[in-house]
Amino acid sequence: MSTERPDNDVTTTRRRSPLVAASVAAAVLLAGGGGAYWAATAADGGEDTRSTASGGGGTPPPLALDDAGPPTAPSREGIAPGEPDPHGGRLVYRASGKLPDGPEKAAVQRAGGTVTAAEVARLAKALGLAGTPRSEATSWKVGSDGDGSGPVLRVNKQAPGSWTFTRYGSGGTDNCKKGAVCAVAPGGSGQPVDERTAKAAAAPVLRATGQDGAALDARQLMGSVRVVNADPVVDGLPTYGWATGVQVGPDGRVAGGSGKLKALEKGDAYPVIGADEALKRLNAAQPPAAEIGGCASPAPLSEGVGCGAKTGAERPATTVTVEKAVFGLAVHTTGGEQLLVPSWIFSVKPAGGTGDTVTQVAVDPEYLTREPAPGTSPDGDGATKARAVQSYGADGRTLSVTFWGGVCSTYTASAREDGDAVRVTVEEKKAEPGKVCVMIAKELTRTVTLERPLDGRKVVDEASGSVVPRA
Repeated sequence: MSTERPDNDVTTTRRRSPLVAASVAAAVLLAGGGGAYWAATAADGGEDTRSTASGGGGTPPPLALDDAGPPTAPSREGIAPGEPDPHGGRLVYRASGKLPDGPEKAAVQRAGGTVTAAEVARLAKALGLAGTPRSEATSWKVGSDGDGSGPVLRVNKQAPGSWTFTRYGSGGTDNCKKGAVCAVAPGGSGQPVDERTAKAAAAPVLRATGQDGAALDARQLMGSVRVVNADPVVDGLPTYGWATGVQVGPDGRVAGGSGKLKALEKGDAYPVIGADEALKRLNAAQPPAAEIGGCASPAPLSEGVGCGAKTGAERPATTVTVEKAVFGLAVHTTGGEQLLVPSWIFSVKPAGGTGDTVTQVAVDPEYLTREPAPGTSPDGDGATKARAVQSYGADGRTLSVTFWGGVCSTYTASAREDGDAVRVTVEEKKAEPGKVCVMIAKELTRTVTLERPLDGRKVVDEASGSVVPRA
């Protein structure tokens, strides 16, 4: 079957109905040395109304991404995704068949503005929560305080409106009066419901979050809890990294969940590259297969080999087979703000390993920039300082920061809460002089306890002044 480029001009005005579900998602199946490409055309019937942000001339502004590489990397026998191979091996991606060209253009998708009380109330109702949303600094809360054992919903006010829900809090008691019907907390005992029942229980929540047209996967189990993972289809394209997870307990009730509440809006459309070119760029982004020098700072140096120069012979490369390619939208950040960017989503499988997913930005590199995020400070020679902290994660008052460091040094992290920002510093204590050290860079994570939950505040790397993207 020949590969054809469909008429898929998705350049339209900024304001569009969010989460437009298409009956056919863009997909590629590589098998038998041949390639096939199916794509949904734009929902507007091909009408070309230029984005006002492009100045009406059809040329979009440069797209500055904090990280133009893949947000995830495939796992390798005992190595966490994104972690350097301690043996120095380099990953090389190889397609099992012909790769497609993809569409001519595709638009970024952004979630702007703030979450309203009415939007929170709609989600709370779908979760079976009573009560009025209460404003708490940078977030909304619905649920009883009491002893902390009741259900609670929290939603960040700032877009994209990240939300979490748990039916069983940390407080209260595990005792259940004799003869009473007791709900089972996530991970507890009981028989998980079947996939159909779980999807039915999740349906009201997905409707309330605008994701009732999402692709559903209910195969995941957490003890007795079945998880319904919903990946929305946006503007006719599948997505990666914007999922909603709904946990359904053995009693058929929603026991927990998380996702994003604010609706997406179409942004500027950009010319895109085909899967073949994207795969070449994915391979070019892999670090060289060599041992590395000593690590004097938490971040890798510009050579791209951990945090030092080559010192040893190159190791054999590990070939990873690309079994499937899908043109879609993947999560990236710009200035710490999450957005969906046209990307190739590759289903990959290392030899003898399990399947995984890797994404590569599909926007034509001519339109990509790495301009410093707001607050980035230059060095004395005008060059931008490297960000020491690469990413962060937050859970309540616990802030986890990830950075690169040497295996022989020790690192500590601290945070200074400054208004609407949390400024993080990573300090290194080098190994004792004369100590023999294996010169390998490693991705490290340290935690910091904040005075209050992050609740939408930006995380800033103190050393460079740049905004840190969320992991």
